[in-house]
Amino acid sequence: MGKQQTHSVLFGYLLWIFGFLGMHRFYYGKPISGTIYFFTLGLLFIGWIVDLFLIPKMDREADIRFIEGDIDYNIAWLLLAFLGVFGVHRMYMGKWLSGILYLLTGGFFLIGVIYDLWTMNDQISLLNGARARS
Repeated sequence: MGKQQTHSVLFGYLLWIFGFLGMHRFYYGKPISGTIYFFTLGLLFIGWIVDLFLIPKMDREADIRFIEGDIDYNIAWLLLAFLGVFGVHRMYMGKWLSGILYLLTGGFFLIGVIYDLWTMNDQISLLNGARARS
């Protein structure tokens, strides 16, 4: 049985470019520190620089923690990061009703986008786990 790869170091580094806003931390399932980074500009850029060296460890932890499957974490996060207010990431996950609601309401007035930043990995794990059992 091969090692599962739910997240990508390369994609983590691409999100790290915007890391002073915490996006890479949300991607790796660390929403509390992601929120702190957002409000402190990556802990005044110091934490952002330190994370340059921590990304491989965060990637390994995410690969252990989250369930791989048909829904690709990298695609979903890419869609959330750049098209979140349009709900495209939700449509990709098969959540069409909420995706259309996001499209019509600007990511449910951005509250839904914030919710998805905090819970995206768990949402995907639940969907991948349910599909694996059926």
